[in-house]
Amino acid sequence: QVQLVESGGGLVQAGGSLRLSCAASGRTISYYAMGWFRQAPGKEREFVAAHNWRGDTYYADSVKGRFTISRDNAKNTVYLQMNSLKPEDTAAYCCAADRQIANGPRDALSYDYWGQGTQVTVSS
Repeated sequence: QVQLVESGGGLVQAGGSLRLSCAASGRTISYYAMGWFRQAPGKEREFVAAHNWRGDTYYADSVKGRFTISRDNAKNTVYLQMNSLKPEDTAAYCCAADRQIANGPRDALSYDYWGQGTQVTVSS
């Protein structure tokens, strides 16, 4: 079992930055793929970014060039650095983990373990 706890969300003005953290416990995440997903009110959950155990990274087109996913295996933590934030980035952000990612890193169904989420609100 892997437990995930997100932090770092908050209210920021458009153009600002936030760094989200996802702290894992229960298992080392060194051999897990880690993903970030978000869900805005009234919208479906969508993929944001992922980082597999080989170091490959994946991004949604909407955040490419603005967001960066990284991990610190020694701290068992994954980060999402978000720059140039836009009001449309407002959502609850959740991290997820899985060893197999059978459906690929962009598919939420690939992940067995999820955190509770942290709210990001970007004002215009």
